[in-house]
Amino acid sequence: MTGNIKGIILGSIGAIGSYISSLLGGWSTDLQTLVFFMAFDFITGFLVAGVFKKSGKSAGGALESNACFKGLTRKVTMLFFVLIAHRLDTSIGGEYIRTATIIGFIANEALSIVENAGLMGVPIPKIITNAIEILKKKEDEENKK
Repeated sequence: MTGNIKGIILGSIGAIGSYISSLLGGWSTDLQTLVFFMAFDFITGFLVAGVFKKSGKSAGGALESNACFKGLTRKVTMLFFVLIAHRLDTSIGGEYIRTATIIGFIANEALSIVENAGLMGVPIPKIITNAIEILKKKEDEENKK
């Protein structure tokens, strides 16, 4: 009985995840990267507030549930924009609006991760800051198309 319930729950989660992925244009490498960066940004932001008490998102710099909720809301809204971009691509028969949107959000998340790491006192390798600059340039190129 327990195994059957577990199978139903895991199957349901898989079906919902698959449906959301299809709405966003498929589980491509760029979308995977965005979701990974979003999760990592959330975790580093949580650490900055919870451990280091240096968050600019709360009055005392400490962990605050309202700031956490706002951050999650922003990330869900980003995914809604990916959905909108995918639908626009579908409507016009292109593939560049979704890609440009995702690249822009990846660059934004990467900057936030670097800022969080800086608040924690982690030295940032130059190669990482260079990669972010390349992403910004790629976003600009996609936006010009």
